[in-house]
Amino acid sequence: MKYSLQTSFARRTLLLLATVFMLTVVGRLVTLTGATFFCDGWPLCVPSQPIGYLKLLHLMMVGMALVLMASVWRKAWREQRHHPTLLPLTTVTGILFLGQSLVGALSTTDAYTMHLVVLHTLTAVALWISLAMLVFVSGTLTEDGVADYQGTMGQRAKDFFILSKPIIVLLLLVTTYGGLVAGGKAWPSASLTFWTLFGGGLAAAGSSALNQYIDRELDKNMQRTSKRPLADGRLTPAEGLSYGLALCLLSYYIMAGYVNFLAALLSLTGIFYYVFFYSVWLKKATVQNIVIGGGAGAIPPMVGWAAATGELTLAAWILFAIIFMWTPPHFWALAIVRMKDYEKAGVPMLPVVEGEEKTRRQILIYTIELIAVTMLLPIFNLAGTIYLVSAIVLGAFLFYAAWRVFRVGGNKVAWTMYRWSSMYLAFIFLALILDAVL
Repeated sequence: MKYSLQTSFARRTLLLLATVFMLTVVGRLVTLTGATFFCDGWPLCVPSQPIGYLKLLHLMMVGMALVLMASVWRKAWREQRHHPTLLPLTTVTGILFLGQSLVGALSTTDAYTMHLVVLHTLTAVALWISLAMLVFVSGTLTEDGVADYQGTMGQRAKDFFILSKPIIVLLLLVTTYGGLVAGGKAWPSASLTFWTLFGGGLAAAGSSALNQYIDRELDKNMQRTSKRPLADGRLTPAEGLSYGLALCLLSYYIMAGYVNFLAALLSLTGIFYYVFFYSVWLKKATVQNIVIGGGAGAIPPMVGWAAATGELTLAAWILFAIIFMWTPPHFWALAIVRMKDYEKAGVPMLPVVEGEEKTRRQILIYTIELIAVTMLLPIFNLAGTIYLVSAIVLGAFLFYAAWRVFRVGGNKVAWTMYRWSSMYLAFIFLALILDAVL
């Protein structure tokens, strides 16, 4: 590959690299001279001594670099939406720059911890690597691209929203909030609630987008998923990958900066579990894909618990176990309804590999085990009467649905089980919330 600066994009990225280099030099001088102590405030400060102007210069250069970064980012998203490397690389670089700025801003507050010190250093290294790669890749472009969006901006916004799987995100946020309230045994503050749910929502949405990027060819073969934005071609693979990476990275910075390290680490673990362990490997590798992969969806209540308490106790692990046991009967019911789709796509779901009869029996077994797990909270005196009564009533309804799947069979009954199990999870966590605060 021949490197050149004949495109405006390549020249702009090189200017960005030079600006960030000067920003780094000035930032180092601020640290060595202690200029930060003589200019309080953010995003701008008022110098109390001449040396404080060095800190002011650093903050102004941050603003300049941010504007330039936004310009490069906008140009990439307008003109390079088909480029499989440049668009994701530009997007990641922009998020790393925002993350570095966010952590730097937090360094002036009491929330700055050793974890953020390490994160600041690691982000700086990652930013330089991504910037260098971006300059190199953009230098191999032979000409500037042109904007070639399909549909209106409103349709594109809708497609990105669909890419996030909003219904699943909403259900995961219910379980996150349940863990947050149950962990603190009280209504959490508005600030903690906002940042936990915002960060958790970004993580869930980003993971969903990456899942659809990985499954984009598989989704074309299934009636249920063939109209998804990536499978249908309304969004490019580069856009799907970039969007997912951006949300996942941003979610970690939000969690680390405004919640706590454990919540951030758990959220990141959930992302890796779902994207790599489940989507890349388990989904097509084993009939136990849903059973083992259920751990990814079981992490959100632990995130909420860690956000409220900074630790994980037995109750948090029981919440994990509830969702872990809930996942197989929920998705196997859907798999019965969509069995032909999964068979056509080559996904080894239980009804495809072992048959519908065994799947119906497994749905009943896992439902009974799920109901038993929900009883662990009151057995260990970790929940009160409201939760106990709700768990019994909700469990009875779910058992009835599972029993009908087992005895009656058929797609209509399986679809009812699928819908009831979704409501079951939402309501049992609602009961947990009410039990914790009343």
